[in-house]
Amino acid sequence: MGIVDDLQRARTAFERRDWAAAYDRLTMADGEPGTALGPEDLMTLATAAFLLGDTDGCIRALQRGYRLRIDAGDVLGAVRFAFWLALVLNVRGEVAVGSGWAARAHRLLVDQPEDVLERGYLRVHDFFRCLDSGDFPGALAVSEDMIGIARRHSDPDLLAQSLVCKGRLLMYSGRVPEGLALLDEAMVAVAAGELSPIFAGNVYCAMIEACQEVLDFARASAWTTALTRWCDSQPDLVPFTGQCAVHRGQILRLHAAYPEALAEFDAACRRYAAAGSQVAAGLALTEQGDVLRICGEFSAAQAAYDEAAGYGHEPQPGRALLLLARGRTAAAVAAVRRLLAETGDPVHRSRLLAGAVEVLLAGEAVDEASSAAEELSAIADSFGCAGLRASAAYCLALVALQDRDPDRSLRQARVAGQLWNELQAPYEVARAKVLVGRSFRLLGDEDSATTELKAACHSFTELGVVPARQEVERLLHTESTGGLTARELEVLRLVAVGNSNAEIAERLVLSDKTVARHLTNIFAKLDVPSRTAAAAYARDHDLL
Repeated sequence: MGIVDDLQRARTAFERRDWAAAYDRLTMADGEPGTALGPEDLMTLATAAFLLGDTDGCIRALQRGYRLRIDAGDVLGAVRFAFWLALVLNVRGEVAVGSGWAARAHRLLVDQPEDVLERGYLRVHDFFRCLDSGDFPGALAVSEDMIGIARRHSDPDLLAQSLVCKGRLLMYSGRVPEGLALLDEAMVAVAAGELSPIFAGNVYCAMIEACQEVLDFARASAWTTALTRWCDSQPDLVPFTGQCAVHRGQILRLHAAYPEALAEFDAACRRYAAAGSQVAAGLALTEQGDVLRICGEFSAAQAAYDEAAGYGHEPQPGRALLLLARGRTAAAVAAVRRLLAETGDPVHRSRLLAGAVEVLLAGEAVDEASSAAEELSAIADSFGCAGLRASAAYCLALVALQDRDPDRSLRQARVAGQLWNELQAPYEVARAKVLVGRSFRLLGDEDSATTELKAACHSFTELGVVPARQEVERLLHTESTGGLTARELEVLRLVAVGNSNAEIAERLVLSDKTVARHLTNIFAKLDVPSRTAAAAYARDHDLL
């Protein structure tokens, strides 16, 4: 009776999500002389071990369960164990071994009825195989097949996983609203408590990651709060807690709670590294580097980006923006051009385009920056997510300022500021205020410009973001220079000492066309008609 009682207590502990108690009691019962766990209890043991982070223990239990099912002639039961072995091994990075188990499961199904639920589960592996090979039509067909099998057999786990697979695929093909709708449907089963714990965790993390990719911060924040509650209800849980920490950090970063965000990213990185999830650890380090860069801790940001790259995650566009902040404009431009050439799907391009616009404008590649801003705007309109629309409006304002079109820049900057304010993103709101101030200055309303710039400067000071504050301080002191940019001042000084356009282009490594555009801007800002008058202005105002 003692063993029977231990098994019952283990099952009860499992039901209440006390994974450590379930694992201990099952292990204890399994160790009794003359006693061995049956297949169902071995599946419970494997699940508890996985949720405690004991992957080796999970695999051992699954292998034993598989052998018991085979020995009993229960082919479909054996396929279930093989499915989980393939999944766990793939998650751990042992893809060849995992693929072997998936192939074995497919072989076992050869003589089984066509419409069995187990075929639907094995289609999960088929889906990711299509995805990895770039066969997106094939992956879509597989996901639809999975959904059909799950609905016919009324299996909530397979249905939720299938909806996630199809939803993410639709998003990457540009059909973001449709994809998010499928993810919402999958989340209904999670919220209702219909899913087993591993599938529930997978769906949570897939949903939030998808929201972050398209800057759907409202959805991301709501589901991150729910994921945090879910993780907190399971004190011994190890998987999914790293993802939860990353997502909390991303929301904290949006709200400019930078120290708290850094703490979450650090915790996530440690959890990922301990679990052997190197690429995921690289993502956490990239997020950490982005916060450090914004705060002006450039050396620490560089170290975080380097470590992220070492884990196999390319820390972009943050690394390009760091190059720009350190004055390595040409290197930054080369990086974003490469990234845009390599990235095809609209979701991942949307994450690069805003940074690319800033870098390309700094590198005076105005036409490319304008195209990138227009592309981001089109993607934002298609996706419908507030964060992307705010980012696109900001980029359009930047390009309009470069084109000296203050009416257009003011309109877009105000849209960006309003959207970021609704998302409670104070750093981004302040950045939009800077563009409003610059627009006012171009319109000749210096008093209003100063008011906006001072408000932005105050926000940056309170947030502790040094580079942004220093940039605004420079803008506040440009009235004496006629509102000229640093590069325009360089051009003016070379004009004043008698250099031709060609000589200036050679000295500053610019094209003749770019020098001519700078001169046009200088004449307009200083309200002078010629090079001679501009040179006189420079001498009279001690700009040489």
